[in-house]
Amino acid sequence: MIRHSLTLLLALFFGFQLVSCSTPEIIDETKGWSAEKLYAEARLKLDETNYEKAIIFYQKLESRFPYGRFAQQAQIEMLYAHYKDKDPAGTIAEADRFIKNHPNHPSLDYVYYLKGLANFNEDLGIFGFVSNQDMTERDPKMAKDAFDSFKQLVARFPQSKYAPDSIQRMEYLVNALASFEVHVARYYYNRKAYLATANRVQYCLKTYPEAPANEEGLLLMVKSYDALGLNDLRSDAERIMIKNFPKSKYLNGSYKRDVPWWQIWN
Repeated sequence: MIRHSLTLLLALFFGFQLVSCSTPEIIDETKGWSAEKLYAEARLKLDETNYEKAIIFYQKLESRFPYGRFAQQAQIEMLYAHYKDKDPAGTIAEADRFIKNHPNHPSLDYVYYLKGLANFNEDLGIFGFVSNQDMTERDPKMAKDAFDSFKQLVARFPQSKYAPDSIQRMEYLVNALASFEVHVARYYYNRKAYLATANRVQYCLKTYPEAPANEEGLLLMVKSYDALGLNDLRSDAERIMIKNFPKSKYLNGSYKRDVPWWQIWN
């Protein structure tokens, strides 16, 4: 019994040794590279669109030379590599880290811009209505985060070359977010939750007062108050509708007829 156990232990030992010897040693190709060499190779991979490899080199550069003259530039270029690699989570994380560590960096507008783009592009499909998924099931957080990033860029760096595009994207996002709210209001209305409908539209009007989506929102509010028998509130909503959207397709001159215009539209 003892001899059997000893034989087994020896077999296990030599087997382990054979496995250990057969495992190839992982060689770090960047071992001994200078900061200049690491940065040059990272930039080369970036230019070659090999973003994954570029990120690895940038990370090694930052780890080995955190206070060198290439460190901050490497962080910005690594942020761009994450963005081009279609990695919104990595882009946003790197952007937040850079903003926290370098709040006065001259390229901070660019960092805010990339952060905004990461959120914007990730959620664009939701608000572009290219999906059949019910919008009430989606969280508009990324669109709001994108708006906040662009807003901070424009507020802090109004002369930035990225400001005009950021403003355009903000305008799009405002109506996208308002459209989301109106979509939810329509969802409630179709389920005869009229008070919830009116409250959702009211929130949309206060939060996004200039959004074109409010045209349909006001229609839903008028119809909801009418269904609830709240005539004064319905009349107030109707006046706002006519004042702000006098050429609305929902009106079509029908408010002058005997049949109320809000009863014409389903």
